[in-house]
Amino acid sequence: MEPMGGAVPVYDRDTILDSVGRETLAPELAAWLPTGSTLGADVPIAQGRRDHTVLGKGPSPPTGSVERPKETARTPLAIELRHLRYFVALADAGNFTHAAERMFIAQPTLSQQIRRLEEIIGTQLAHRRRDGVRLTRAGAVLLEASRHVLSLVDQEVNRTRQVAGLGRQRLRVVVPPRLPDAFAVEASFALRSAAAAADVEIVWMETLLDAGFSPIRQRRADAGLGWLTVSPEALPAPLDVMNLGEFEPDVWIPSSHVAARRGTIRLDELARMEVIHGPRTAETGTYDAWAQVLRTAESRFEFTDPPFRHSLPIALAFAAVADLPTAVLTGPSVLAGSQPKTIRLPWPTAGHDMVRVSLEHHPLTATAVLVWSTDLPRPLQQILFDAGDGITPSAPDRHGGQEPAATG
Repeated sequence: MEPMGGAVPVYDRDTILDSVGRETLAPELAAWLPTGSTLGADVPIAQGRRDHTVLGKGPSPPTGSVERPKETARTPLAIELRHLRYFVALADAGNFTHAAERMFIAQPTLSQQIRRLEEIIGTQLAHRRRDGVRLTRAGAVLLEASRHVLSLVDQEVNRTRQVAGLGRQRLRVVVPPRLPDAFAVEASFALRSAAAAADVEIVWMETLLDAGFSPIRQRRADAGLGWLTVSPEALPAPLDVMNLGEFEPDVWIPSSHVAARRGTIRLDELARMEVIHGPRTAETGTYDAWAQVLRTAESRFEFTDPPFRHSLPIALAFAAVADLPTAVLTGPSVLAGSQPKTIRLPWPTAGHDMVRVSLEHHPLTATAVLVWSTDLPRPLQQILFDAGDGITPSAPDRHGGQEPAATG
C-alpha cells in the first residue's frame, strides 16, 4: 500500500508476504505478525525496517498511515564513585600523568574513564592542553559537587564503621608547619582533648594553607589552624571560623638604625628599607596583605626573598652585612601588642648587630583561626567549638635566646 502524505506506511496481515521472514523485521513489528501464511509487503524490506525502527508496543495499529513516533529516551547510564574520584584527582593534579600516579592506575585507563564520565553527562568537562588540563564551566560545577559527594560518603562510611564497632570517627586537621610553636602546641592539645572526650580520632595533616583554605574548602581536610587576613564574612562557603587571637611579626633591624635606640619603628621607616620576608608561597595571605599595607607608605615597595627560606639566623647575617639598610620580618609569631625588649644577637656577625624591635601601632597583623567545613556532622563541629574555646594564646617569652627557625 502507498504511503499517504509522506507518513509512515503501516503493514497489516493482508499486505506482508510470509516470505519476508520474521527475523528480518524490527522486533516491535515482528511481535504484531500472526503465524499464518497470508502475509505480504508492498515496499522493500530495507525501507520497511527503517520506517519501523521504533513503533512501540501493543496491538497492531489500524491499517493505513500514521505519524512517525518520537524516538524513545535512552536508559541513563550510572555515574560511579570511581568516576568522581578520578575526575577530582585530575583536577587537583592538573594533568593526566600525575593524576594517574596518584590513583595508581595507568594513564590510558584514566583517560578512558574521564571520557566515559563526559559521555554519561553529555558534555566536555576539561580542555586537554599541552600544558595540562583546564576545566570547562561544566567541569568546575561537577568538581565542587564531586568533592561534596565524596566527602559525605567518606564521613558516613566512617560513621557506619563506628556504629558497627570497626573503628572510630575521624577528623582530619591541618596544622601548617610555620605556626608559632607555643600556639601550635596549645591548639593541638585542645583539639586532642576535645576529640578524645568524644571518642573521635584525629588525623593530623602537616601542609600549607593558602588564604582561601583550599584543602578544607575542597574537602581534602575537615578543619585546620591558619591565618585570616580578611573579614570572616568574605570566606567562601562552606567555611566557618573561630578567632583565636591577633598575631604580628617580629621585626629585626640593624643596631645602627635610628629606630634601634627607640625600640620601635614606624611603618614608613620600615617601608624605605630592604625587607627580607617570605617566600610568598609559604604564606600567601599574610605576605600579600602585609605588602599592601607597606605600599601605603611606599608605593613601590616589594619584599626581598630570604637567602635560605628555613633559616632566620642566616637571613639576619645577610641583612647585617647588606650594602643598604635591611630589615628582617618574620611571619606572624607573637601576640599583637606584646612589647619586646631590644636584644642583641648572641653571636658575632662580622662586627654588625641586628636588634629586634616592635612596629608602632601594630599595622601588620594576622588573625589566628580555627577553620572548618560546615558540611561536617554536628558532633564533629561541636568538637571544634569545644577545642576553640580551650585555646587561649599567651604572649611568649621574647627575652630568651631561643629564636624561631624561619623568616616566613
